Amino acid sequence: MQSALTGDAPARQESIRLRHVLAVSLGNALGFYDFLIYVYFAVYIGRAFFPGHDETASLLQTFGVSFIGFVARPVGAMVIGPMGDRIGRKSAMMLSFVLMGIGVIGVAFTPSYARIGVAAPVLVILFRLVQGFALGGEVGPTTAYLVEAAPRRRRGLYAAGQYATQDCGVLVAGLISTALASQLAPQQLQDWGWRVAMLIGACIVPFGLWLRSSLPETLHAADDAALAPDGTAGDTSVARPLRPYILLIVLGVLMLAAGTIGSYVGSYLTTYALTTLHMAQTVAFGVIIVNGLFSVVFEVTSGWLSDRFGRKPVMLIPGVLLLCSIFPAFWVISHYRTTLVFYTAVAGVTILQALSTTPVIVTLTEQLPKRVRSGAVAIVYAFAIASFGGSTQFILTWLLARTGDPLAPAYYWTVASLIGLAAMALVKESAPARLDSDPRQAHRHKYTT
Repeated sequence: MQSALTGDAPARQESIRLRHVLAVSLGNALGFYDFLIYVYFAVYIGRAFFPGHDETASLLQTFGVSFIGFVARPVGAMVIGPMGDRIGRKSAMMLSFVLMGIGVIGVAFTPSYARIGVAAPVLVILFRLVQGFALGGEVGPTTAYLVEAAPRRRRGLYAAGQYATQDCGVLVAGLISTALASQLAPQQLQDWGWRVAMLIGACIVPFGLWLRSSLPETLHAADDAALAPDGTAGDTSVARPLRPYILLIVLGVLMLAAGTIGSYVGSYLTTYALTTLHMAQTVAFGVIIVNGLFSVVFEVTSGWLSDRFGRKPVMLIPGVLLLCSIFPAFWVISHYRTTLVFYTAVAGVTILQALSTTPVIVTLTEQLPKRVRSGAVAIVYAFAIASFGGSTQFILTWLLARTGDPLAPAYYWTVASLIGLAAMALVKESAPARLDSDPRQAHRHKYTT
């Protein structure tokens, strides 16, 4: 089995690789579906667990609980991520997935505030902590697995599965949410519709566990993919294994922070359409489908392009176009407020976001040594997401309420995008295709997988 994970492989071995990546990816998609469905039904969940006369205050409390889930993600990353380096990627992925199932089932079955009073929001907070802990430990082992299972010159395509399957979860959540919104009255969505959406994800948890149980381990099956920036062996520093990678980690945090702010602005658009644009609930939930569909297609495209042309060009060119497009997109959305304009503008910025941000996780992962890869990626990713992604929707709700300006999300996203672009410009190229064509780069970043 190890031979199917290292070196050049014939067609049959490549098929085995792809089946393994599919198993990881499907589990990843289910995990993110369960976590994000809470965000999409935030308006209804807020009314169920945080009732009050002020809907903005209720929504802020709902996103506050969502942020608590994000706060738990670095803790999960620090616990489950390093487990992937000590006992293997597979065991860490299995643990995170079980905990994710417990969290989503718990929220779905928690009675409303009207039935059990203050115990309801307390239980929701507890289960969101479990979900956040689990998801924090999910990204590091799965990304490490995808990079280690990939052929050397196809790491970008394989690792694009990390983002693409997250957005598969978004797409499925959008399809289910839109179907429920089209079939149920607003009061039915409020009373039980959002619970159905959560339980649909929970029902697939056993299938995800079965898929992951069949995976081979890659921790010891693949050669290390990274050397230190000074050209020395990346795994030789025992006392301080991450010291040569501090700059990479800082730039990784900035790039991931910019990307996650963009992603969660996209996730916020359902709430934005309902509360700011006052559009129909079917239109509001339909934007999730637009976001998820274009993200999945162009994240895979971005991974393929980054293998062929390099990580930096694929990050920077669409990133600059995105920076120039955010404000115009929100301007037309807020001024015309039609379904066609709304969906077209969202599709445009989603495509550019997907192309630009996908190589970030590949760049970070493939430059870290195998011995700390799972833990380091998990922690860097979780801290960036918790600090910036987790607070995005709360900040947007507050900004819109405080300023009354429907363009507030555009201002916030534009600043984040500018910072992310600066980090992308500073990070070193890591694509084998580009390094092999430049003898100076190849000497400093020699890959042996």
